[in-house]
Amino acid sequence: MQSGMLDRVLKGAIALLVMALLWVISGAFRERLVVVGDTAPDFSVVAENGKAIRPRDFGGKLLLLNFWATWCPPCVDEMPSLEQLHRTLGPKGLVVFGLSVDKDEQVYRRFLEQAKISFPTARDNGQRINLEYGTVKFPETYIISREGKVLRKIISSRDWMAPNILQDLESLL
Repeated sequence: MQSGMLDRVLKGAIALLVMALLWVISGAFRERLVVVGDTAPDFSVVAENGKAIRPRDFGGKLLLLNFWATWCPPCVDEMPSLEQLHRTLGPKGLVVFGLSVDKDEQVYRRFLEQAKISFPTARDNGQRINLEYGTVKFPETYIISREGKVLRKIISSRDWMAPNILQDLESLL
């Protein structure tokens, strides 16, 4: 009789463990998806100058967070207009921050040098930060308010110097 009771207890414990495992696995596969109105996930990343950067380090300015990669043709295509945007609206309070998911550091650095990118960038080769935002296709850009709220989410590349985009961003400054 004791072995029958032990068998039932063990089977019950195994069933509970299997259910717990399934719950953990299902949570791992649930994508986080940041949308307009959400609080932007906080992050810390080491920039090219070796300093850790967090969104709050930008002094409460409007933040344009662009996820990109050198192997992504639309990302590369929009870089010149992001650079122009940085030069145009940076003095007015917009911070353009590029977060690359490149794995190859040399390719990434060579691209920045050749493209003469002057806005702050960092490389998140483990793709930890973009996954916190739910970003898996590139480029994807978030406009984040001084208070840390997502104001705009832009999927795909843009001409950041287009008059309607400039006007929209200036209205947020």
